[in-house]
Amino acid sequence: MSTPPLGLRDFIAALPREGRWLLSTVAIQLLGRGMTLPFTIIYLNEVRGFDLGLAGTLMGLIAIVGFVVTGPAGSLIDRFGARPVILGGLVCAIIGDVVLAFAATPVLAAVALCLLGVQAGVSWPAANALVASVVEGELRQRYYGVNFALINLGIGVGGVIGGLFVDVARPETFTLAFLINAATFTIPVLVLLGPLRHTHGRAARPSADEPHATASYATILRRPEVGWLVVVGVLLATLGYGQLESGFPAYSRQISEVSTRVVGFAFVVNCAVIVLAQFWVMNRVSGKRRTRVLIATALIWAFAWSIFGATGLAPGSVAAIVGVVAFQGIFFAVGETLMQSAFPALTNEMAPDHLRGRYNAINSASFQTGAIVGPILAGFLLEHGQSTMFIALMVLGCVGIAAGSIQLERRIPPAVNGVRPPEPQEPASL
Repeated sequence: MSTPPLGLRDFIAALPREGRWLLSTVAIQLLGRGMTLPFTIIYLNEVRGFDLGLAGTLMGLIAIVGFVVTGPAGSLIDRFGARPVILGGLVCAIIGDVVLAFAATPVLAAVALCLLGVQAGVSWPAANALVASVVEGELRQRYYGVNFALINLGIGVGGVIGGLFVDVARPETFTLAFLINAATFTIPVLVLLGPLRHTHGRAARPSADEPHATASYATILRRPEVGWLVVVGVLLATLGYGQLESGFPAYSRQISEVSTRVVGFAFVVNCAVIVLAQFWVMNRVSGKRRTRVLIATALIWAFAWSIFGATGLAPGSVAAIVGVVAFQGIFFAVGETLMQSAFPALTNEMAPDHLRGRYNAINSASFQTGAIVGPILAGFLLEHGQSTMFIALMVLGCVGIAAGSIQLERRIPPAVNGVRPPEPQEPASL
């Protein structure tokens, strides 16, 4: 039986009180992040006077530190609960943004960006684990999709505001932007210390003789289904988020020869499509096998990368502009909404309650890996004139996502994969 379509009002009404409080802070928190995310490297280079190579290296600290802290964060979540881990990450983000606002030296900037990396590393596994502890069943999958839409709404609106507000000729505008970002992080802190102070996100540990009562990362990773989950996660991140701020703009400028304004507009359209399409997508993937949704993501992305690659055949043309915007703003965005509706829900259905922190940390680490590998791969190939090879590897990677999803489907029960059991039939009357 298919789930009836839900609009935003119906979805909010169906959420438990804790779920509504958690969701209420997402767009506001990301509004400040959107004001600074696209402009941090410009701030370091043009306002603070660090050379571009140093600025790029400093920016890389966020992903590196995020990767390093993800594993310990998962263990802390399982032991102490998701809420205190989120609070610790938010405090790091607040301090990091305040320090970055006044970072006149590379050392201060490095400290600030490392603190932001801590928050980036702990926030994903902790937030997903906390959501999973208060929202159950089919509603949980819908929650992850709506959460993703709100993230993009906050970043998109924040990016527009930041683009209109910050000005390298007025360094104080960057300082104010980072302070505003710090202030937006205080809102979820207040919610977690107030209305959600009793929601710890920690599951009761089973008795020692039960299966998977205790498990190290090594034990979890030896499970075949987890191994395939990691493979799919790394590929999704390498081909997806690992390219959005590296391969996509570099190919667009060097090979497709479109303006920076076109690249920026494509990002805006991407956020808009995600926000507008999320409920439409959610209502159509409800009750479907999550692995099949990931296969659909792979097929859409393969088509999108092919369209994007073709823009290099007519550089600087109207066709190239349309192809760049269509890739980022339409095809890629639809694939993202499918992925974010399926992948976090799949991870949390697979995880035993008391190991949810570790499973989400593994999920997060796989994406952090892709976010590191993706830019390196794109930079190496495009710098050496291998643009055709770059596109070919992206398409081949999409095939890998589909193949990995098929292998994963064979190793998990239908209930974990999002298939609802059939409703019992009433006996026919004689």
